[in-house]
Amino acid sequence: MAAARRPPGMLPDRFFDRDAAQVARELLGMVIRRRLDGLWLSARIIETEAYYLDEKGSHASLGYTHKRRALFMDGGAIYMYYARGGDSLNFSAGGPGNAVLVKSGHPWLDARSGPGSLVRMQALNPDAQGRPRPPQRLCAGQTLLCRALGLRVPEWDARRFDPGVFFVEDVGVRPARLVRTRRLGIPPGRDDHLPYRYVDPDYAPWCTRNPLRRGQVAGRDYCWVDRAGRSTDGREAPGQGRCSR
Repeated sequence: MAAARRPPGMLPDRFFDRDAAQVARELLGMVIRRRLDGLWLSARIIETEAYYLDEKGSHASLGYTHKRRALFMDGGAIYMYYARGGDSLNFSAGGPGNAVLVKSGHPWLDARSGPGSLVRMQALNPDAQGRPRPPQRLCAGQTLLCRALGLRVPEWDARRFDPGVFFVEDVGVRPARLVRTRRLGIPPGRDDHLPYRYVDPDYAPWCTRNPLRRGQVAGRDYCWVDRAGRSTDGREAPGQGRCSR
């Protein structure tokens, strides 16, 4: 069988083979494409987290193992692991041990992924009562995202993208202004203070935890940055490192 033709917007490995925080920012707005049962299931990336070999919050900081081998590959390798019993999707970035976690997505419908694709995603990821999840909550978390797209650790860990089955596409829709804040779920003392989480503000209510929820203050709890990581409001609190990378 001939290899599938590479879609024009499919992100090449060189996109990922750069600084992890830069990749994490630029992935916002990109669309994950997953072909399953004859349908293209798609989700726009709305939340990411960057991880580095030299900080304690990363899996790679625990050292090289066969299970973690994808983290030490060149940019664009798929690294999947189990988080709270569910599958979790990551991509290796530039430099051994550096990677980006896809924290949340939002269903994406277009000419390739129509209403039938959304119905299939809802069937793959029902709520606790077995009912279809609302589209806004279908991919609102790293394990929910993988479940809705039918992505499993045994099938995809340490593999590369396949243009006929699974890849990330630039569809030309990119947020110009991003929210940067601390990552979620990092144990205290394991570099939990580092501001390596990025959120598309237009989709903030539907990510893992809304960084713009009531009570959160710009400059104290989060900051606004552009896609290059530069502060766009000048309100970051001195010495707190919200906009330091």
